Amino acid sequence: MKRILAIALACLVIIPVFGLLTGCNQNKVVLNIFNWGDYINNDLITKFEKETGIKINYEMFDTNETMLAKLETGGTDYDIIFPSDYIVEELIIRDMLMELDFNNIPNFKYVDNRFRNLAYDPLNKYSVPYFWGTLGILYNTDVVKEKVDSTSILFDEKHAGQIMMLDSMRDSIGITLQMLGYSTNSTNPAEINEAKELLIKQKPIINGYYVDEVVDMMINGDVAIALNWSGAAMEIYWQGVENIEYVIPREGTNMWVDCMVIPKTCRHKKEAEMFINFMLDPDNAFVNSEYVGYSSPVYEVTARMKEQYPEILEFEAYMPSDEALERCEFLINVGEAKALYNQAWLEIQAN
Repeated sequence: MKRILAIALACLVIIPVFGLLTGCNQNKVVLNIFNWGDYINNDLITKFEKETGIKINYEMFDTNETMLAKLETGGTDYDIIFPSDYIVEELIIRDMLMELDFNNIPNFKYVDNRFRNLAYDPLNKYSVPYFWGTLGILYNTDVVKEKVDSTSILFDEKHAGQIMMLDSMRDSIGITLQMLGYSTNSTNPAEINEAKELLIKQKPIINGYYVDEVVDMMINGDVAIALNWSGAAMEIYWQGVENIEYVIPREGTNMWVDCMVIPKTCRHKKEAEMFINFMLDPDNAFVNSEYVGYSSPVYEVTARMKEQYPEILEFEAYMPSDEALERCEFLINVGEAKALYNQAWLEIQAN
């Protein structure tokens, strides 16, 4: 009987305690994060969760336009999203972002001045830079023997079947506009149409439009030339592949900055700012840059990369020269001309 009473009393104690623990779990903050595919070192998510007790629900997108469409339709209360510069500008114009409280983001002090107060967010009220880089051309030196310094190689019938384009509207149309001598941010209907017609004419000689598949297809030798972002070149480089090079074309390209922002769907703003601050910590930013391959706006990361991997100083994908960057433009919001790009992209994809 004593044993039965002891067990009964223990149960009376355990049940409320268990209920309290369950209640705590139910109240745990969950951050909904929407980021590009394979664009963070997952160990950092685990580290953040352990350090803070905050749970991360992580979703991925493949293009800025996909992300924007998902945000517009609602259905998920995202706390942090990772748009590129021109999308940040559009989200600000459309009043879809919260202003950041930099008292909760003290690690912003580590951000290089080059990446502050840029045109898409001139007062740095809404965004914090995450990674930056360029758009360029990957090519296999075992297959492509001529000098590669021009976007025109993407349109060369000699390489039919060996060319991949980037499944990103503004990037693919923009670099074609620059090859034609126009701005990547053209709002001229005739210029946009000229770029569209050239891309439609190109369709029979390309392997297709891709994003995440590019690295594996280049390494496997499925294609020899690809339009892609500089981080793809770095990913290939980190894998020790020596026959694939990256070049910023002489006609120009776009320099981009991907950012961390808090949309107005956010339910946990302070915790979201904690995560942003965590990602700007120099140690975390270095681990992230080393894994992802893109250049970090945190100046200590650049210094550490130079020290640990001095050879990347000569690699245009990670450390482009000032002369190369002078040929680059930032993508900006094109306002009503976006409809022209959307229509051109539909026609390119349909042909």
